[in-house]
This record gives sequence, structure tokens and C-alpha cells, in this order.
Amino acid sequence: MKEITASMAGTVWQVLVAEGDTVSAGQSVIILESMKMEIPIDASEEGTVAELKVASGDFVNEGDVLVVLK
Repeated sequence: MKEITASMAGTVWQVLVAEGDTVSAGQSVIILESMKMEIPIDASEEGTVAELKVASGDFVNEGDVLVVLK
């Protein structure tokens, strides 16, 4: 399993994928909002979304797991 983690603390503004979706390397999967800026979080590898660990409105810290790929 591969994990996509938050690169900084912020609020999950938008979830761009659903469980079962196939993602490619470089594809944005989550958009965080921090200090009125939108920060896209991209998949570093291709895979299938096995689990979403967050939902819109959740607060996350740097390093928190957002998405699990298989």
C-alpha cells in the first residue's frame, strides 16, 4: 500500500477522487486550504484509491495520511 500524506497543516478544501478511482503520478487528489491559499496534493505514483482517510472540512497536520493507494 502507498500512502499520500499532507505536505503541510491545513483544512481539506476538496477531495478530487473516490475509493476505487485509478490515479496517475502527478494527479491532484486533495486540495488543502491554508492561510487562504489552495494547495494541491498530488499522487507521487499511480495506483487505485483503496481508502480515503479524510473528508472535506477535516483539519490535517503535516505528515497525516490523506489517501491510501493499492
